[in-house]
Amino acid sequence: MRDYYDVLGVRRDCDDAGLKAAFRKLAMEHHPDRNDGCKHATARFKEINEAYSILADPKKRGAYDRFGHAGVNGLNGGAGGGFADVHDIFNDVFGDVFGDMFGRGQRSKGPARGQDLRYDLEITLEQAYAGAEVEIKVPAAVACETCEGSGARPGTSPTICESCGGAGRVRRSQGFFQVETTCPRCGGAGKRLLDPCATCLGHGQVRRERVLQVTIPAGVDDGSRIRLAGEGDAGARRGPRGDLYIFLAVKPHDLFERDGLDLLCSVPVPMTTAALGGEIEAPCLLGGENCDGECKIRVKVPEGAQTGRTVRLHGRGMPSLRSRERGDLVVELFIETPTKLTAAQKALLRELAGSCGEQQNPRSATFFHKARRFWDGVTGLEGRA
Repeated sequence: MRDYYDVLGVRRDCDDAGLKAAFRKLAMEHHPDRNDGCKHATARFKEINEAYSILADPKKRGAYDRFGHAGVNGLNGGAGGGFADVHDIFNDVFGDVFGDMFGRGQRSKGPARGQDLRYDLEITLEQAYAGAEVEIKVPAAVACETCEGSGARPGTSPTICESCGGAGRVRRSQGFFQVETTCPRCGGAGKRLLDPCATCLGHGQVRRERVLQVTIPAGVDDGSRIRLAGEGDAGARRGPRGDLYIFLAVKPHDLFERDGLDLLCSVPVPMTTAALGGEIEAPCLLGGENCDGECKIRVKVPEGAQTGRTVRLHGRGMPSLRSRERGDLVVELFIETPTKLTAAQKALLRELAGSCGEQQNPRSATFFHKARRFWDGVTGLEGRA
Protein backbone atom coordinates (compact mmCIF):
# COMPACT_ATOMS: atom_id res chain seq x y z
CA MET A 1 0.00 0.00 0.00
CA ARG A 2 1.42 3.40 -1.02
CA ASP A 3 2.45 5.99 1.52
CA TYR A 4 -0.36 8.54 1.97
CA TYR A 5 2.02 11.48 1.67
CA ASP A 6 3.28 10.09 -1.63
CA VAL A 7 -0.29 9.63 -2.83
CA LEU A 8 -0.95 13.37 -2.36
CA GLY A 9 2.55 14.37 -3.44
CA VAL A 10 3.30 16.36 -0.27
CA ARG A 11 6.05 16.36 2.34
CA ARG A 12 5.47 14.84 5.79
CA ASP A 13 5.59 18.27 7.44
CA CYS A 14 2.96 19.71 5.07
CA ASP A 15 0.36 21.91 6.82
CA ASP A 16 -3.43 21.67 6.50
CA ALA A 17 -3.60 24.29 3.75
CA GLY A 18 -1.01 22.43 1.70
CA LEU A 19 -2.88 19.14 2.14
CA LYS A 20 -6.12 20.71 1.07
CA ALA A 21 -4.58 22.33 -2.01
CA ALA A 22 -2.90 19.07 -3.06
CA PHE A 23 -6.09 17.06 -2.59
CA ARG A 24 -8.18 19.58 -4.48
CA LYS A 25 -5.83 19.58 -7.47
CA LEU A 26 -5.59 15.78 -7.67
CA ALA A 27 -9.28 15.17 -7.01
CA MET A 28 -10.34 17.48 -9.80
CA GLU A 29 -7.84 15.85 -12.15
CA HIS A 30 -8.96 12.28 -11.42
CA HIS A 31 -12.65 12.80 -10.70
CA PRO A 32 -14.62 10.01 -12.47
CA ASP A 33 -17.01 12.49 -14.04
CA ARG A 34 -14.11 14.21 -15.75
CA ASN A 35 -12.65 10.96 -17.03
CA ASP A 36 -15.75 9.32 -18.55
CA GLY A 37 -15.96 6.78 -15.71
CA CYS A 38 -12.43 5.42 -16.37
CA LYS A 39 -11.72 2.58 -13.91
CA HIS A 40 -8.14 3.70 -13.41
CA ALA A 41 -9.28 7.27 -12.63
CA THR A 42 -11.92 5.94 -10.20
CA ALA A 43 -9.33 3.82 -8.38
CA ARG A 44 -6.88 6.72 -8.26
CA PHE A 45 -9.62 9.06 -7.03
CA LYS A 46 -10.50 6.60 -4.26
CA GLU A 47 -6.84 6.36 -3.26
CA ILE A 48 -6.52 10.16 -3.13
CA ASN A 49 -9.68 10.48 -1.04
CA GLU A 50 -8.51 7.77 1.35
CA ALA A 51 -5.16 9.50 1.88
CA TYR A 52 -6.75 12.87 2.50
CA SER A 53 -9.37 11.48 4.90
CA ILE A 54 -6.53 10.20 7.14
CA LEU A 55 -4.07 13.07 6.87
CA ALA A 56 -6.71 15.78 7.24
CA ASP A 57 -7.72 14.39 10.65
CA PRO A 58 -5.12 15.33 13.32
CA LYS A 59 -5.70 12.17 15.41
CA LYS A 60 -5.60 9.84 12.43
CA ARG A 61 -2.57 11.61 11.02
CA GLY A 62 -0.76 11.27 14.35
CA ALA A 63 -1.48 7.55 14.48
CA TYR A 64 -0.37 7.14 10.86
CA ASP A 65 2.86 9.06 11.45
CA ARG A 66 3.72 6.79 14.43
CA PHE A 67 2.55 3.37 13.25
CA GLY A 68 1.98 3.69 9.50
CA HIS A 69 -0.98 1.93 7.91
CA ALA A 70 -1.27 -0.39 10.91
CA GLY A 71 -2.17 2.61 13.06
CA VAL A 72 -5.21 3.51 10.98
CA ASN A 73 -6.55 0.12 9.94
CA GLY A 74 -10.23 -0.05 10.77
CA LEU A 75 -10.65 3.73 10.70
CA ASN A 76 -12.55 5.59 8.01
CA GLY A 77 -10.43 5.57 4.91
CA GLY A 78 -8.08 2.88 6.25
CA ALA A 79 -7.43 -0.42 4.57
CA GLY A 80 -10.15 -2.22 6.47
CA GLY A 81 -12.61 0.61 6.96
CA GLY A 82 -14.05 1.04 3.50
CA PHE A 83 -14.40 4.42 1.82
CA ALA A 84 -14.45 7.76 3.66
CA ASP A 85 -17.44 10.10 3.72
CA VAL A 86 -17.10 11.64 0.28
CA HIS A 87 -19.95 14.08 0.89
CA ASP A 88 -18.26 15.62 3.95
CA ILE A 89 -14.85 15.84 2.33
CA PHE A 90 -16.16 17.45 -0.84
CA ASN A 91 -18.26 19.91 1.13
CA ASP A 92 -15.09 20.91 2.97
CA VAL A 93 -12.80 21.18 -0.01
CA PHE A 94 -15.04 21.89 -3.01
CA GLY A 95 -17.92 23.77 -1.39
CA ASP A 96 -17.11 26.98 -3.27
CA VAL A 97 -16.99 25.20 -6.63
CA PHE A 98 -19.56 22.39 -6.39
CA GLY A 99 -21.81 23.83 -3.70
CA ASP A 100 -25.00 23.18 -5.61
CA MET A 101 -23.98 19.63 -6.50
CA PHE A 102 -23.41 18.66 -2.88
CA GLY A 103 -26.33 20.49 -1.36
CA ARG A 104 -24.61 23.71 -0.27
CA GLY A 105 -25.95 26.00 -2.98
CA GLN A 106 -28.51 28.64 -2.21
CA ARG A 107 -32.00 27.26 -2.15
CA SER A 108 -34.30 29.08 -4.48
CA LYS A 109 -37.77 28.22 -3.25
CA GLY A 110 -38.11 31.32 -1.05
CA PRO A 111 -38.48 34.96 -2.11
CA ALA A 112 -35.62 36.13 -4.29
CA ARG A 113 -34.33 39.67 -4.70
CA GLY A 114 -34.95 41.27 -8.08
CA GLN A 115 -32.21 42.03 -10.58
CA ASP A 116 -30.36 45.34 -10.49
CA LEU A 117 -30.81 47.48 -13.60
CA ARG A 118 -28.53 49.90 -15.44
CA TYR A 119 -29.70 53.05 -17.21
CA ASP A 120 -27.36 55.29 -19.25
CA LEU A 121 -28.34 58.97 -19.09
CA GLU A 122 -26.75 61.78 -21.10
CA ILE A 123 -26.91 65.26 -19.56
CA THR A 124 -25.63 68.71 -20.51
CA LEU A 125 -22.74 70.52 -18.85
CA GLU A 126 -25.25 73.08 -17.58
CA GLN A 127 -27.21 70.29 -15.83
CA ALA A 128 -24.01 68.90 -14.35
CA TYR A 129 -23.10 72.41 -13.16
CA ALA A 130 -26.38 73.44 -11.54
CA GLY A 131 -28.06 70.09 -10.89
CA ALA A 132 -31.39 69.13 -12.41
CA GLU A 133 -34.56 67.08 -12.16
CA VAL A 134 -34.79 64.66 -15.09
CA GLU A 135 -37.64 62.33 -16.05
CA ILE A 136 -36.62 58.93 -17.39
CA LYS A 137 -38.53 55.91 -18.64
CA VAL A 138 -37.16 52.55 -17.51
CA PRO A 139 -38.44 49.15 -18.68
CA ALA A 140 -38.54 46.91 -15.61
CA ALA A 141 -40.20 43.79 -14.26
CA VAL A 142 -43.06 44.60 -11.89
CA ALA A 143 -45.33 42.35 -9.85
CA CYS A 144 -48.36 41.18 -11.79
CA GLU A 145 -51.41 43.04 -10.51
CA THR A 146 -53.80 40.25 -11.53
CA CYS A 147 -52.26 37.54 -9.34
CA GLU A 148 -50.38 39.91 -6.97
CA GLY A 149 -47.11 38.25 -7.88
CA SER A 150 -48.09 34.66 -7.01
CA GLY A 151 -48.20 33.46 -10.62
CA ALA A 152 -51.43 31.54 -9.97
CA ARG A 153 -54.82 32.35 -11.38
CA PRO A 154 -56.84 34.39 -8.90
CA GLY A 155 -58.72 32.07 -6.57
CA THR A 156 -56.15 29.29 -6.88
CA SER A 157 -52.77 28.66 -5.32
CA PRO A 158 -49.62 26.71 -6.24
CA THR A 159 -49.43 23.03 -5.23
CA ILE A 160 -46.51 21.20 -3.59
CA CYS A 161 -44.18 19.67 -6.17
CA GLU A 162 -44.58 15.88 -6.14
CA SER A 163 -41.00 15.31 -7.32
CA CYS A 164 -39.21 17.05 -4.45
CA GLY A 165 -41.97 17.18 -1.86
CA GLY A 166 -41.63 20.94 -1.59
CA ALA A 167 -37.89 20.89 -0.85
CA GLY A 168 -36.93 22.35 -4.21
CA ARG A 169 -34.06 19.85 -4.53
CA VAL A 170 -33.70 16.20 -5.40
CA ARG A 171 -30.97 13.63 -4.78
CA ARG A 172 -29.69 10.99 -7.09
CA SER A 173 -26.86 8.49 -6.96
CA GLN A 174 -23.83 9.13 -9.12
CA GLY A 175 -21.04 6.64 -8.76
CA PHE A 176 -20.25 6.21 -5.08
CA PHE A 177 -21.80 9.42 -3.75
CA GLN A 178 -25.14 11.22 -3.66
CA VAL A 179 -25.65 14.28 -5.82
CA GLU A 180 -28.18 16.92 -4.78
CA THR A 181 -29.45 19.23 -7.49
CA THR A 182 -32.24 21.70 -8.10
CA CYS A 183 -35.52 19.96 -8.80
CA PRO A 184 -35.99 20.01 -12.60
CA ARG A 185 -39.76 19.78 -12.31
CA CYS A 186 -40.38 22.90 -10.22
CA GLY A 187 -37.14 24.71 -10.88
CA GLY A 188 -36.31 24.82 -7.17
CA ALA A 189 -39.52 26.60 -6.17
CA GLY A 190 -40.88 23.60 -4.28
CA LYS A 191 -44.32 24.33 -5.75
CA ARG A 192 -45.97 23.96 -9.14
CA LEU A 193 -48.61 26.05 -10.85
CA LEU A 194 -51.38 23.86 -12.21
CA ASP A 195 -53.52 26.87 -13.16
CA PRO A 196 -51.21 29.80 -14.02
CA CYS A 197 -52.29 33.41 -14.20
CA ALA A 198 -53.41 34.38 -17.70
CA THR A 199 -51.79 37.82 -17.47
CA CYS A 200 -48.25 36.87 -16.49
CA LEU A 201 -48.42 33.21 -17.64
CA GLY A 202 -47.33 32.02 -14.20
CA HIS A 203 -44.22 34.19 -13.90
CA GLY A 204 -45.72 36.47 -11.27
CA GLN A 205 -44.17 39.43 -13.11
CA VAL A 206 -44.84 41.51 -16.19
CA ARG A 207 -42.61 44.02 -17.95
CA ARG A 208 -43.70 47.63 -17.83
CA GLU A 209 -42.15 50.99 -18.68
CA ARG A 210 -41.86 52.95 -15.47
CA VAL A 211 -41.54 56.76 -15.35
CA LEU A 212 -39.12 57.98 -12.69
CA GLN A 213 -37.93 61.40 -11.54
CA VAL A 214 -34.16 61.51 -11.08
CA THR A 215 -32.37 64.22 -9.12
CA ILE A 216 -29.03 65.11 -10.69
CA PRO A 217 -26.83 66.66 -7.98
CA ALA A 218 -24.68 69.68 -8.89
CA GLY A 219 -21.07 68.78 -9.63
CA VAL A 220 -21.50 65.36 -11.22
CA ASP A 221 -18.94 64.39 -13.82
CA ASP A 222 -18.75 62.07 -16.80
CA GLY A 223 -19.04 58.50 -15.46
CA SER A 224 -20.77 59.46 -12.20
CA ARG A 225 -23.26 56.89 -10.90
CA ILE A 226 -26.55 57.41 -9.12
CA ARG A 227 -28.18 54.53 -7.21
CA LEU A 228 -31.94 54.41 -6.79
CA ALA A 229 -32.65 51.76 -4.16
CA GLY A 230 -35.63 49.52 -4.85
CA GLU A 231 -36.21 50.81 -8.39
CA GLY A 232 -34.87 47.73 -10.21
CA ASP A 233 -36.71 44.57 -11.25
CA ALA A 234 -39.34 43.10 -8.95
CA GLY A 235 -38.19 40.11 -6.94
CA ALA A 236 -39.33 36.58 -7.69
CA ARG A 237 -41.97 35.05 -5.41
CA ARG A 238 -42.72 38.49 -3.91
CA GLY A 239 -39.10 39.12 -3.02
CA PRO A 240 -37.67 42.66 -2.64
CA ARG A 241 -36.95 44.78 -5.68
CA GLY A 242 -33.44 45.25 -7.01
CA ASP A 243 -31.75 48.63 -7.42
CA LEU A 244 -31.45 50.94 -10.41
CA TYR A 245 -28.03 52.33 -11.26
CA ILE A 246 -27.93 55.42 -13.47
CA PHE A 247 -24.63 56.06 -15.25
CA LEU A 248 -24.16 59.66 -16.36
CA ALA A 249 -22.44 60.90 -19.51
CA VAL A 250 -21.91 64.66 -19.97
CA LYS A 251 -22.31 65.95 -23.54
CA PRO A 252 -19.39 67.88 -25.07
CA HIS A 253 -19.95 71.66 -24.81
CA ASP A 254 -19.49 74.18 -27.63
CA LEU A 255 -17.60 76.68 -25.44
CA PHE A 256 -16.20 74.94 -22.37
CA GLU A 257 -13.90 72.04 -21.62
CA ARG A 258 -13.84 70.57 -18.16
CA ASP A 259 -10.61 69.79 -16.31
CA GLY A 260 -11.56 68.45 -12.90
CA LEU A 261 -13.40 71.34 -11.25
CA ASP A 262 -11.95 73.95 -13.67
CA LEU A 263 -13.69 75.15 -16.81
CA LEU A 264 -11.48 76.09 -19.77
CA CYS A 265 -12.61 78.56 -22.43
CA SER A 266 -10.69 80.09 -25.37
CA VAL A 267 -11.79 83.66 -26.17
CA PRO A 268 -10.71 85.76 -29.21
CA VAL A 269 -9.24 89.20 -28.40
CA PRO A 270 -8.91 92.05 -30.93
CA MET A 271 -5.29 92.93 -31.68
CA THR A 272 -5.81 96.51 -30.55
CA THR A 273 -7.28 95.44 -27.20
CA ALA A 274 -4.40 93.02 -26.66
CA ALA A 275 -1.90 95.80 -27.43
CA LEU A 276 -3.53 98.57 -25.41
CA GLY A 277 -5.21 96.52 -22.70
CA GLY A 278 -8.90 96.64 -21.88
CA GLU A 279 -11.87 94.39 -21.18
CA ILE A 280 -13.62 91.64 -23.11
CA GLU A 281 -16.73 89.58 -22.45
CA ALA A 282 -16.36 85.86 -21.78
CA PRO A 283 -19.08 83.23 -21.29
CA CYS A 284 -19.57 81.75 -17.84
CA LEU A 285 -21.91 79.41 -15.99
CA LEU A 286 -22.12 81.45 -12.82
CA GLY A 287 -23.95 84.71 -12.09
CA GLY A 288 -23.08 87.24 -9.44
CA GLU A 289 -20.49 90.01 -9.25
CA ASN A 290 -19.11 91.16 -12.63
CA CYS A 291 -21.80 89.16 -14.47
CA ASP A 292 -24.58 90.87 -16.40
CA GLY A 293 -27.20 88.19 -15.76
CA GLU A 294 -26.81 86.63 -19.21
CA CYS A 295 -24.03 84.13 -18.45
CA LYS A 296 -21.36 86.66 -19.40
CA ILE A 297 -18.45 87.93 -17.35
CA ARG A 298 -16.07 90.85 -17.94
CA VAL A 299 -12.44 89.84 -18.19
CA LYS A 300 -9.53 92.30 -17.93
CA VAL A 301 -6.96 91.95 -20.70
CA PRO A 302 -3.52 93.18 -19.64
CA GLU A 303 -1.64 95.55 -21.95
CA GLY A 304 0.56 93.68 -24.40
CA ALA A 305 -1.23 90.32 -23.93
CA GLN A 306 -0.09 87.49 -26.20
CA THR A 307 -1.91 84.49 -27.62
CA GLY A 308 -2.00 81.64 -25.10
CA ARG A 309 -2.00 83.84 -22.02
CA THR A 310 -4.58 82.75 -19.49
CA VAL A 311 -6.67 84.69 -17.03
CA ARG A 312 -7.88 82.66 -14.06
CA LEU A 313 -11.16 83.66 -12.45
CA HIS A 314 -11.33 81.99 -9.04
CA GLY A 315 -14.54 80.28 -7.99
CA ARG A 316 -16.15 80.52 -11.42
CA GLY A 317 -15.75 76.84 -12.32
CA MET A 318 -17.66 73.66 -11.44
CA PRO A 319 -18.97 72.96 -7.94
CA SER A 320 -17.60 70.00 -6.04
CA LEU A 321 -19.95 67.07 -5.57
CA ARG A 322 -18.81 66.40 -1.99
CA SER A 323 -17.83 69.82 -0.62
CA ARG A 324 -18.53 73.54 -0.98
CA GLU A 325 -15.40 74.00 -3.08
CA ARG A 326 -15.61 75.44 -6.58
CA GLY A 327 -13.15 75.31 -9.42
CA ASP A 328 -11.93 78.22 -11.55
CA LEU A 329 -12.84 79.58 -14.97
CA VAL A 330 -9.64 79.66 -17.01
CA VAL A 331 -9.92 82.05 -19.97
CA GLU A 332 -7.29 81.55 -22.66
CA LEU A 333 -6.68 84.62 -24.79
CA PHE A 334 -6.46 84.18 -28.56
CA ILE A 335 -5.16 87.34 -30.26
CA GLU A 336 -7.03 87.89 -33.51
CA THR A 337 -5.35 89.56 -36.50
CA PRO A 338 -7.72 91.91 -38.40
CA THR A 339 -8.62 91.03 -41.99
CA LYS A 340 -10.06 92.89 -44.99
CA LEU A 341 -8.35 96.17 -44.05
CA THR A 342 -8.97 99.38 -45.98
CA ALA A 343 -6.11 101.27 -47.61
CA ALA A 344 -6.16 103.85 -44.82
CA GLN A 345 -6.01 101.16 -42.15
CA LYS A 346 -3.10 99.44 -43.89
CA ALA A 347 -1.25 102.76 -44.07
CA LEU A 348 -1.70 103.26 -40.34
CA LEU A 349 -0.39 99.76 -39.61
CA ARG A 350 2.67 100.34 -41.84
CA GLU A 351 3.36 103.54 -39.98
CA LEU A 352 3.00 101.68 -36.68
CA ALA A 353 5.28 98.86 -37.84
CA GLY A 354 7.95 101.32 -38.94
CA SER A 355 7.94 103.06 -35.59
CA CYS A 356 8.09 99.89 -33.43
CA GLY A 357 11.43 98.59 -32.28
CA GLU A 358 12.80 95.96 -29.90
CA GLN A 359 11.07 97.49 -26.91
CA GLN A 360 7.66 97.02 -28.54
CA ASN A 361 8.49 93.56 -29.89
CA PRO A 362 10.68 91.93 -27.21
CA ARG A 363 9.91 88.35 -28.23
CA SER A 364 10.81 89.02 -31.86
CA ALA A 365 14.09 90.64 -30.81
CA THR A 366 15.02 87.68 -28.59
CA PHE A 367 14.00 85.13 -31.22
CA PHE A 368 15.95 86.69 -34.07
CA HIS A 369 19.00 87.15 -31.85
CA LYS A 370 19.00 83.38 -31.23
CA ALA A 371 18.29 82.71 -34.92
CA ARG A 372 21.31 84.81 -36.02
CA ARG A 373 23.59 82.82 -33.72
CA PHE A 374 22.18 79.61 -35.18
CA TRP A 375 22.70 80.79 -38.78
CA ASP A 376 26.21 82.01 -38.03
CA GLY A 377 27.06 78.65 -36.50
CA VAL A 378 25.74 76.74 -39.48
CA THR A 379 27.61 79.02 -41.91
CA GLY A 380 30.83 78.59 -39.95
CA LEU A 381 30.52 74.79 -40.03
CA GLU A 382 29.89 74.83 -43.75
CA GLY A 383 32.95 77.06 -44.26
CA ARG A 384 35.20 74.69 -42.33
CA ALA A 385 33.85 71.71 -44.27
